[in-house]
Amino acid sequence: MIKERGLVRISFELPSTVLAERVNLVGEFTDWDTMSTPITRERADANWKVIVELETGRRHCFRYMVDDKEWLNDWHADDFAENYYGSDDSVVGVTEAKVQQTQAQG
Repeated sequence: MIKERGLVRISFELPSTVLAERVNLVGEFTDWDTMSTPITRERADANWKVIVELETGRRHCFRYMVDDKEWLNDWHADDFAENYYGSDDSVVGVTEAKVQQTQAQG
């Protein structure tokens, strides 16, 4: 995480074992637009990865959309929250304490 002007750069990653032609990061921060934030494969390890800027001081719900038909959660998320459809969304919490802890480690 890198902090800038009340925003933090967060890395979202899925393992190379996710077999797909296309994966998108979808969440409150994309207005749940299933096409706005594509995730690309890294050349070094073939993992799916994208970095986005998120507002500090709040929790952000998100999921992954695979090949326009399958929702996946991030099982390493900070938390999970039930959504309107009766399933769970992944949650990443972007708090000042977490940002400071990450900067101290980094």
